[in-house]
Amino acid sequence: MRAVTPVVVPSPEAKAWQGPSAVDRLAVLQGARSIAIVGASDKPSRASYFVATYLTTSTNYRVYFVNPVVKEILGRRTYASLAEIPEPVDIVDVFRKHDDLPGVLEEAVGIGAKTLWLQLGSWHEDVARAGEAAGLTVVMDRCVKIEHARFHGGLHLAGFNTGVISSKRQLLG
Repeated sequence: MRAVTPVVVPSPEAKAWQGPSAVDRLAVLQGARSIAIVGASDKPSRASYFVATYLTTSTNYRVYFVNPVVKEILGRRTYASLAEIPEPVDIVDVFRKHDDLPGVLEEAVGIGAKTLWLQLGSWHEDVARAGEAAGLTVVMDRCVKIEHARFHGGLHLAGFNTGVISSKRQLLG
């Protein structure tokens, strides 16, 4: 049997860093025009594939995939690094292991990204502080897809109470 390495997320008491508020996360999503998914996968069972599918079909973002091994995801070209993407990237959405996060931060700073967004279960306070010191907005332990859907009335399909009062579905950012 293969050993499974558990993901260790600090308890809420151990988390000293405070991320952006819901209002600030909404502003990040509304202000962004492009998102690069670092660690994007072509496997439908992976969270990054699910997020990629949502972002490419339910939003107006220009979405780029970063994966040095896979050539194409969802019919789109992939890039080996953030530096290869042909335009500025607003949000760098990260699906990488903990030890890779400092390197991804370095790349994000190098391309002039505005936001470093670490997915659910991903928490690295040193990266968060360094990212903020470099001028980035840093979001940790949150899913871009969930946050976008929550703010734009899209979670109702899964039975969540979004708190959005509207009869019109919004397609923003």
